[in-house]
Amino acid sequence: MAEDSTFAIDRALRQELESWQRAGLSHLPMPPRRPPAANPSSASVKPPTTRTPPSSRSNSRMTAPAATQFTSRPITSPQAHTLPVVSDPLPASPHAVGSLEDRQWRLNELRQRVAACIRCQELANARTQTVFGVGNPEARFLFIGEAPGADEDAQGEPFVGAAGQLLNKIIAACGLKREDIYICNILRCRPPGNRKPLPEEAGNCREWLDGQIAIVDPEFIVCWGATAAQNLMGTEESIGRLRGRSFQHGRATVLCTYHPSYLLRNPAAKKDVWEDMKLFLKQAGLPVPV
Repeated sequence: MAEDSTFAIDRALRQELESWQRAGLSHLPMPPRRPPAANPSSASVKPPTTRTPPSSRSNSRMTAPAATQFTSRPITSPQAHTLPVVSDPLPASPHAVGSLEDRQWRLNELRQRVAACIRCQELANARTQTVFGVGNPEARFLFIGEAPGADEDAQGEPFVGAAGQLLNKIIAACGLKREDIYICNILRCRPPGNRKPLPEEAGNCREWLDGQIAIVDPEFIVCWGATAAQNLMGTEESIGRLRGRSFQHGRATVLCTYHPSYLLRNPAAKKDVWEDMKLFLKQAGLPVPV
């Protein structure tokens, strides 16, 4: 087990170093780390510092208090969510808080931590690379899927396989562009055989999901499939019961629909997803295609 762990760490570090080299970096100064607590067993976990959005977004994008940023609940059926143990907070960004550069910098810092993550030993040993997230750091809309598949594991980007191609068509039909949305998954590593994420795996990865949501600070979140919806909101309701309803995660409105991979197996459900997308567009104040 120790050898497997060492192998996974070495591979993750090697991948990260190679990505820095491709970007033209020859060295990277290490940020100062937080001194350890005097009594780790009783040290309190501090939520991320609430940030003030830039003035260009202040008219419509109010940041939720940090205490509620990581709690999701259906409006009609409150559900509790247990916070994961968080690692050291990200170092201070050199850019103006809430600016595009600040968001890009903090997402990159988080991406580096994900690349070195070995919390799920089985997934870390089997992955080609982690699949962090992609899209606009200032996006109004954040899409969450289940977990990377073979194509995503190979390319390091979520939703690039057959399901991703269908998602692109749905996005285009809504009059949107993929690059204007931020897209991520419940897991950042591919489960063996594309199986459903285990509860402990989703819990281990929750810190990274919460971090991405906090940095992007979307107005709307769309959960694609039951795994995304149930894990984000801490509910056991089926996706069929979650569809057509609005939920709240921090300040973001959450809507749920079927995963594109389900549509590939059940084409008749496409009409249901289109109804969900029309509801999403209507709530977002965007034109609804006929």
